[in-house]
Amino acid sequence: MASTLFRTIQIHPFLLYPTALFSRRNGVLYCTMKSSQTQTATQEKQQPPKVKVPQHALKKTVDKITRDYEAIIGIETHVQLSTLTKAFCSCPYNYGSQPNTSICPICMGLPGALPVLNSKVIKFAVKLGLALNCKLSLNSKFDRKQYFYPDLPKGYQISQFDIPIATGGYVDLDLPLEFGGGHRKFGITRVHMEEDAGKLLHSGNGDYSQEITSLTSIYSYFSKHTVDLNRAGVPLLEIVSEPDMRTGIEAAEYAAELQRVVRYLGISNGNMQEGSLRCDVNVSIRPVGQSEFGTKVEIKNLNSFSSINRAIDFEISRQALLHSQGQSDQIVQETRLWEEGAQKTVTMRKKEGLSDYRYFPEPDLPEVILTQEYVDSISNSLPELPEAKRRRYEKMGLSMQDVLFLANDMNVAEYFDATLSSGADIKLAANWIMGDIAAYMKNEKLSINDIKLTPQELAELIASIKSGTISGKIGKEILSELLAKGGTVKGLIEEKDLIQIADPVEIGKMIDKVISENPKQLEQYRGGKTKLQGFFAGQVMKLSKGKANPGLLNKILLEKLNGQS
Repeated sequence: MASTLFRTIQIHPFLLYPTALFSRRNGVLYCTMKSSQTQTATQEKQQPPKVKVPQHALKKTVDKITRDYEAIIGIETHVQLSTLTKAFCSCPYNYGSQPNTSICPICMGLPGALPVLNSKVIKFAVKLGLALNCKLSLNSKFDRKQYFYPDLPKGYQISQFDIPIATGGYVDLDLPLEFGGGHRKFGITRVHMEEDAGKLLHSGNGDYSQEITSLTSIYSYFSKHTVDLNRAGVPLLEIVSEPDMRTGIEAAEYAAELQRVVRYLGISNGNMQEGSLRCDVNVSIRPVGQSEFGTKVEIKNLNSFSSINRAIDFEISRQALLHSQGQSDQIVQETRLWEEGAQKTVTMRKKEGLSDYRYFPEPDLPEVILTQEYVDSISNSLPELPEAKRRRYEKMGLSMQDVLFLANDMNVAEYFDATLSSGADIKLAANWIMGDIAAYMKNEKLSINDIKLTPQELAELIASIKSGTISGKIGKEILSELLAKGGTVKGLIEEKDLIQIADPVEIGKMIDKVISENPKQLEQYRGGKTKLQGFFAGQVMKLSKGKANPGLLNKILLEKLNGQS
């Protein structure tokens, strides 16, 4: 029944768009369609902008704002949970699956269909609340958030309003050194559970205000603008920050830290490109020293951390220009879209207030009641989180640059820890992972879980170089083969006869041979061209097939070149 009804919706999708305006002109019935979501954006394109922010002046403007204005930034982050089924039904969700193939009467909002809460949603919410240092509500409830939109089949969203599952937390993070470094602490207002809406699909030329004059053109229009309800009912956790951020960099790093946290917890893949982590940014500015907040503007369509940074910087400069030109009344509470191509924000719609949503308790779901024993069991099972890991690495003596790199990816951190557990030197292990191994993964587009080199063999390689069994150059050659094909360090050393030559007599004989074959270069060296020492060292290393101990080679070579032996 559900699929039959939805096929009807697909055939007649105009039923989802009640903003059609019919009128008669010369006896002909016309239908003009306008998307409510993009109408204001279209109007803005038709009207000349009152304030322009030239790209070349943007940095100068932002620098001036730093002195004259203070930005107030908060973020609402939606995290899509990695549960096997949706929040209130047994439908699976797989990103990229064919439209409307994972739907049922419950997630379609058909009459008489009753939701049943997925217990994993509660477990993941408690995990995240604890990880963000929040106070958990042992008694919380669900509410209906009423609003109409074509991708919301029920006409309301099941969410949490006045009693969220977690409140009053914070997140700690470290800014990258290239952005000035330093530690930051940002407050978390609340974390609450809710369901996702569907997704509108648009194809063609993107003209949302075309005039429709026949049934054929009606069908043509709506065949390009459809709805996919696969995502409807997918569980979300919404994280609302305090307005504690002051720059685009801080906001982007806050979002990146949330991504690290949910990945460490295993509750979401956090992929922004898939919509698993979505951020809506609220920005206002005020003159430095003023306590009252300015008018808040929300920015959507932010699909990367860099776009969060750029969008905020643009919006700060836009608002500051309006202030400086005496047009602060033009800053209105609204939702704006970030246009990546144009590198600017544009008006999308006026922001709805809380009263528009007409919240009331969800009558089809019971209260969510947690016991302290349940909370404690989850707390005891939490992994080491990014902040704790960074502090531990810092105590090991690693630089902040090393710390941020290693702790950024949970899998890289686990690989590093496993290498240390096998006895590797801390700094050398970090250098190999951040250098040659990271370069290999980037070139081959692999994750650290995909490479053939095990942490145990990396530790063995480091030990072999440190003990003088093989040279650093040979070590790099072995590393390349281990990364691509696997195997053992000892096995490759024996198979290819790569043991470093550390016998002074044997190295001396090779040096004598090279010197006797290059009398002209010897004469030039003794005549003052001391840089030729590198030439002789290279020839000896070539003769030894890279196996001569570099330190011992250079010591003996210097003695022989200077006639000391």
